Amino acid sequence: MSETIHPFDLLQQLAERCLRMASGLPAQQVVSETWSGIGFRLAGQPMVATLGEISEILHEPRYTALPRVKPWVRGVANVRGRLLPIVDLSQFFGATVSAPRKQRRVLVLDRDDLFVGLLVDELFGMQHFPVSSFTTSVPALPEQFRPYVVGAYAGEQYSMIFNFRALARDQAFLDVAI
Repeated sequence: MSETIHPFDLLQQLAERCLRMASGLPAQQVVSETWSGIGFRLAGQPMVATLGEISEILHEPRYTALPRVKPWVRGVANVRGRLLPIVDLSQFFGATVSAPRKQRRVLVLDRDDLFVGLLVDELFGMQHFPVSSFTTSVPALPEQFRPYVVGAYAGEQYSMIFNFRALARDQAFLDVAI
């Protein structure tokens, strides 16, 4: 006669056999710390913003033009019941707009007393860089960006870290009236 094995004992034998035959996971040799941000293109330059500086990302909304403002101020849009000023950052920096409307995105800043939508040429989404690739000397940085760039991460190309706080303190950016 054959002996019957209790199902629990059978499961225990199976678990032990699996543990004996299993191969271990490969050990991670190098742990690299990464910095994450939101990548975008501004006036043809790859930029990245700190995650905490941008509260929302929108497609370019319909907006109403405003009289007697500088040309880089597109107008105001109604976003969920709040009036959001739309500013074209490429025009603010003196560049012509070349990106199709489908590619353009609005980065919303909602910090302290500043609530503004900044229109950029293209959005790359989340980007991750090794902390070791950070540099404060950015080669070939256009002069108009110098006050707003705090450094860059090197990769296939340099992604400059754009400081929106510096932009929000700049009187040239705040003076929108003609």
